[in-house]
Amino acid sequence: MTFTTFIKRPVLSTVISILIVLLGFIGLVSLPIEQYPDIAPPTVAVFTSYPGADAETVKNSVIVPLEESINGVEGMDYISSTASSGSAQLSILFRQGMNADMCAVNVQNRVQQALALLPAEVTRIGVTVMKRQTSQVMMFTLTSEDGRYDDQFLTNYNNINIIPAIKRIQGVGDVQSPGLKTYSMRIWLKPDVMKQYNLMPSDISGVLAEQNIEAAPGKFGEDANVAYEYSLRYTGRLKTPEEFGDIIIQSQNDGTTLKLKDVAKIELGGQQYSVSMRNNNLPSVMGMVQQIAGSNANEIAKQVKKELEEQAKLFPPGMTYKINYDVTEFLYASIEEVVFTLFFTLLLVFLVIYVFLQDWRSTLIPLIAVPVSLIGTFFFLSVFGFSINLLTLSALLLAIAIVVDDAIVVVEAVHAKLDQGYKSTLTASIDAMNEISGAIISITLVMASVFIPVSFIGGTTGTFYREFGVTMAVSIFISALNALTLSPALCAIFLKPHDENGHERKMSRIDRFHAAFNTSYNKILGKYKNSVEKLVRKPLAIGIAVIIGIAVLATTLFTTKTGLVPSEDTGTLFCTISMPPATSVARTRQIIDEVDSILAADPAIQSREQIQGYNFIAGAGSDQATFILKLKPFEDRQKGFWWKLSGLWQGDGIYRFFLNPLSAEGVIAQIFIKTAHIKDASILAFQPPMIPGFSANSGVSIVMQDRTGGSLERFYGVVKDYIAELNKQPEFQMAQTSYNPSYPQYMIHVDVAKCKQSNISPSTILTTLQGYYGGLYASNFNAYGKLYRVMIQGLPETRMTEQSLNNIYVRTPAGMAPIQEFCHLERVYGPSNINRFNLFTSINVTATVADGYSTGEAIQAAEKVAADLLPAGYSYEYQGLTREEAKASNTTGIIFLLCIVFIYLILSAQYESYILPLCVILSVPFGLAGCFLFTMIFGHANDIYMQISLIMLIGLLAKNAILIVQFALERRETGMAISWSAVLGAAARLRPILMTSLAMVIGLLPMMFASGVGKNGNQTLGAAAVGGMLIGTLLQIFVVPTLFVIFQSLQEKFRPMKFEDEENAEVAAELAQYAHSKPVDYELEK
Repeated sequence: MTFTTFIKRPVLSTVISILIVLLGFIGLVSLPIEQYPDIAPPTVAVFTSYPGADAETVKNSVIVPLEESINGVEGMDYISSTASSGSAQLSILFRQGMNADMCAVNVQNRVQQALALLPAEVTRIGVTVMKRQTSQVMMFTLTSEDGRYDDQFLTNYNNINIIPAIKRIQGVGDVQSPGLKTYSMRIWLKPDVMKQYNLMPSDISGVLAEQNIEAAPGKFGEDANVAYEYSLRYTGRLKTPEEFGDIIIQSQNDGTTLKLKDVAKIELGGQQYSVSMRNNNLPSVMGMVQQIAGSNANEIAKQVKKELEEQAKLFPPGMTYKINYDVTEFLYASIEEVVFTLFFTLLLVFLVIYVFLQDWRSTLIPLIAVPVSLIGTFFFLSVFGFSINLLTLSALLLAIAIVVDDAIVVVEAVHAKLDQGYKSTLTASIDAMNEISGAIISITLVMASVFIPVSFIGGTTGTFYREFGVTMAVSIFISALNALTLSPALCAIFLKPHDENGHERKMSRIDRFHAAFNTSYNKILGKYKNSVEKLVRKPLAIGIAVIIGIAVLATTLFTTKTGLVPSEDTGTLFCTISMPPATSVARTRQIIDEVDSILAADPAIQSREQIQGYNFIAGAGSDQATFILKLKPFEDRQKGFWWKLSGLWQGDGIYRFFLNPLSAEGVIAQIFIKTAHIKDASILAFQPPMIPGFSANSGVSIVMQDRTGGSLERFYGVVKDYIAELNKQPEFQMAQTSYNPSYPQYMIHVDVAKCKQSNISPSTILTTLQGYYGGLYASNFNAYGKLYRVMIQGLPETRMTEQSLNNIYVRTPAGMAPIQEFCHLERVYGPSNINRFNLFTSINVTATVADGYSTGEAIQAAEKVAADLLPAGYSYEYQGLTREEAKASNTTGIIFLLCIVFIYLILSAQYESYILPLCVILSVPFGLAGCFLFTMIFGHANDIYMQISLIMLIGLLAKNAILIVQFALERRETGMAISWSAVLGAAARLRPILMTSLAMVIGLLPMMFASGVGKNGNQTLGAAAVGGMLIGTLLQIFVVPTLFVIFQSLQEKFRPMKFEDEENAEVAAELAQYAHSKPVDYELEK
C-alpha cells in the first residue's frame, strides 16, 4: 500500500494533524478529573432506627425481615448488615456495571414488601433507602475560634444553612454529617410526678397526638353567593418549648388543669447525644461531601470551596470553617508529578534521538508527531466517557515510547535512503514509505491487539484495564496515522540530502562528537553482525536460552508478591480508638484527650478532628472514637537528599534515609509508638483506602461467618483463635476485630402471670420502660423551615442505675403499681453490635499488612490459616477491596495469554504462516521476565501499575521483533540465503531498535526513581517498564535472528519460497540503489 499522496500533499497531512490536535483540546477541556476511574460497584444502603432496642432485638425484629426480603435482588453481589443499639443498617453491594438508580429502586421495592413485618415504632420513623455515593470529595469542619458555640448549635447551623446549599451543587451526591444533635423537642418526664397523677409515657404520646396537629378546617362562603370568602386556619403544630409546656393533660370541672410542664421538663435539645465532635479540641461539626459517579471531583471541590466562602460571609461572629480532607489536593499534586515526568521524559527521548540521528531537523519530526498523538487521545477519551485520572495519564506516559517509535521508524528509514545516495528527500521519503508502510500497519494492528482484548475484562480490575487499554490503543492508532501521513511529509520538507562526498551540506558544530559516535556505533554494528552470524549457526543454544527465559518468567510470575494498587500518602490519616466494653463517655473522653495531646505535638499534623461516640471500623458506641488527621501540605513534608544527609549529625543517624517521619507512614509509626503505653484502649492508625467506595480502612477485610446458628460466645472463641494465628504470620503486622460480646447488659424477664392477674398486658410494661429509658418518637414540630421530632424520655438523672426502676410505676385497674412487681432483671453479657453477612451472623476481622509484604501475600496467608484452623460450620469471605483483589488475582495470566494469542493470530494472517510468528512470540518472554525481576528487586508488587507495564511491554517487544522479521523476510524474498537475510535484516533494524529502547529506558528513569506525591505507583510503573525493556531488547536482538532462521527454514520445508519478487518494481528499485544507479525522482503535487 502506498501513501505517496500524503507525502506529495504536505498541506493535507498537516491539516489532518491540526484537526486531531483541535479535537484533542476540545476533549481535554470537557473531561472530568478523578483520582482513579469510577470502579466502586453500586452500593445501596438501608437505614432505620428502633429507639431503646438492644442489638439482638434490632437483629431479630428489623434486620432479619429486611434481609430476607432484599436478598437476591437483581445484580446483587453481597449483603452485609449491622444491628446496633437503637439502629439498623444494611449495605447491599451490586456487581460492577449495574445501574445504581435501578439498584436503589429494586431495593426500595423489596423493602416495601417487608414493612408489614417491622415493629410499628420502626415504620413510624421510616426506613430510608439511598444510593451510597462512592467517593468523598471533601470533608469540612465548622468550628469557632474560641469555643463559644457548642456542637449542638454548630450541627443545626450546618443542617439549616450549609448542607442544603452544598447539596445543590452539580455533581454532589450527598453531604453527610456524623453529628446527631439535630434539633428535637425533648420532653424529659419526671417519674415521681407522673406517678402522683396516675400517668404513663403512653398518655403523653396520646396527648401530643391529639393536640400537636395540623388541620384543614376549610372556608366560609365557598361555592355560595356571598361577597367574600374566608379561609379557616387552625393554630397548627406547636413551635416553642413554652407552647408544648402548655399542653393540657387533664382538666377538672373546678377549672384546675394539669399541663405537660407540670410533669416534665421541656427544652429544645438534640435528637441524640451519643456523638460529639471537636476540632483541635474546640467544639465542631463535620460535613462529608460525596460525589455522584461520573462527576468531576475537581469542579465539585472548586464549587464547594466557593460556596463555603460565600456562606462564611454570613457566619455569626467567631464561627469559622476548615477543610479537613480535599481529594483534589492529592489529585493535583500527583497529576502535576505525572505531567512533569511526561515533559521530562519527552526531553530525554528527544536527546536520545538527536544523539542517534545527529541533526535537529530529524529530531523535530518526532517532536511534532508525539504531541499530536497524545493530545488527540483526549478527544477519544471524552467520546468513550472516560476521565483524566492517574491511570490514563500513566498510559499516556508509556504511550510516549510507542508513539516516538513510530516517528523514529519513519525518520530512520528516510535517513537510510539518504545514506544510500538519494538526492531528493521527497523521493527518499516515498521510497522509504513504500518499504515500511506495511510494517507500520502490521505493528499498529499488533499493538492494538494487545490493548483491545484487555478492555473486555469484567469487574473492578477490568475497569482499570479498560481505561488504560483504550487510551493506549487510541494513541497508537493516531500515532500510526501520523507515521503514514505527517511524519513522511515532514521528512520530505525538513530533511536535507547529503552532498557529493556523503556529508550534509551544512557542517554542524559538534561534528567531532557525531563522528566519534558514528565510529563507535559502526564498531558496535560490526561486532553485532559477527555475533549474530555466529549465533544463527547455533540454533540449539538459542532454543535452550528461550526455554530458560520462559522458565524464569514462569518462576517470577508466581513468586512476585501481588497487590491491587500501591498505597500512597494522600495527606489524610484516620486514627480509631476502641475502649473496653461499656466504658463511660467520661472515661473515653480522658483517653481521647490524652491521644489528642500526643497528636497535637506531631510536627506533621496540621489539624485534628475528633468524633467521640463513633468509630469508622467498629461503629457507634460510648466506648468508640475516631480522629481524622489532616497532615501539612505535601511541599512542607517532602524532604530532599540534604535533609536525609543532615540526619547523620543531627542525631537521627541513617534513619532518615529509610523513613521520613513527616510522611504518612512516618506519622502512623509515631502514633503506634507514642500510644503504646495506653493499655486499656485499642488504637489503630491507618491511611484512607486508595480506591474509594469500598471500605474505610486500607488493610485486608475478612468476614468470619457462623453457619451453625450456634451461640455468639462459641463463634467469638473460634474467631479469637483465628486472629491469634493470623498474628503469628509474618505477612501481618496486626489482625484484630472490634467485635466484643462482653458488654454488660440486663435481661428483662416479664412475669406474664402477674400481668394477667392485674389485668394489664406485658407489652404495657415494655412500652413504659421504652418511654422512660429508650425514648419514644411521639410527634413532629416545625422550626427554621424544617420538620423536627418531638421525643419523650425520662430525665437523665432518673435513669442512671438499675435502682431507678424503683421510681417507675405502671397503671393498673387497681391504681399505680411499681413496675418491679411485674418484671425482674438478670445480669448478662452480650455484644453492642451484631453483624451479618449474606444472611449469616458474622464478625469482621481487619488485618494490617506487614512492611515488605503485599496484600496478595496476606490474603494467601489468611486462606492457609483458615484451611488449617476453622472447624466445620465456620467459614470466611472477603469484603470491600479485598474481595475485588481476591477475584482479580488470577486475571494477570488470562490477560497475558489473551495478548499473546491475539498477536500470534494477527501475525499468522500477515505472514500467511502459522510457523513464522513463533519467532516473534518466543522472543517476548525475556522482556517480561525482566519486568518481573526488576519488580522483585525494587520490592514492588505485581499490581495494576505493574500489569499495565507488562501489557505495554508485550506490544513493544513484539514490535521490535516484527521489525527484524519483516526486514529479514524482505531480504529473503530477493533470493538472499536465510542466515544472511537474518543477519542483514537485524543489522538494518539495530539503530531504530536501540533508539526506541534507549529512548524509553532513559525516558522512564525519572519514574523509576520518582519521589514526591504518588511516588509508589510511579516507581512500580517505571521499574517494571525499564527492566522489561532493558533486558528484553538486549536479549531480543540476538535471539530473534536465530529464531527467524529456525522457523523460516521450517516454513520453507512445508512451502518452498518462490522468488517471484525479482520482477517486483519495489524490490528492483531497492536493488538499483545498491547498484548505484540513479533513482527516479518524484515531485510535489501542484
